[in-house]
Amino acid sequence: MAKIVDKWESFSPQLRSVLRILAAFTYMSHGTMKLFAFPAAMMPGAGGVHLFSELGLAGMIETFGGALLLLGLFTRPVAFIVAGEMAVAFFQVHFPRSFWPVISGGELAYLYCFVWLYISAAGGGPWSIDALLKKRKKAG
Repeated sequence: MAKIVDKWESFSPQLRSVLRILAAFTYMSHGTMKLFAFPAAMMPGAGGVHLFSELGLAGMIETFGGALLLLGLFTRPVAFIVAGEMAVAFFQVHFPRSFWPVISGGELAYLYCFVWLYISAAGGGPWSIDALLKKRKKAG
């Protein structure tokens, strides 16, 4: 049994990359909904939001920050920035409704905030452009 646990633990770096990639993909879709009404508009019948608005800024952070996180490029600073955006979203939009995320509808903002905070500390994992660049730098 110990061998199975040890083997499973050895996959931790790769699973961190998988977490980053999957979370970034879904996170990025929130931004594309705001900016491009894709894969669906935020509100039925509406297009994208105005770029120079609070939702426009959020859409840009989510779309382009999400793309960088998906690729694993500049992972730590980008993850820290988007964690901050999610903290603002939670406290500005959801927390005033209720302390409890399940009641306020803030579960995603809450979870994204802490996933990105973890990624900002732990890095993007071995399947990232950052890891590739680090490996090339060591070899060169």
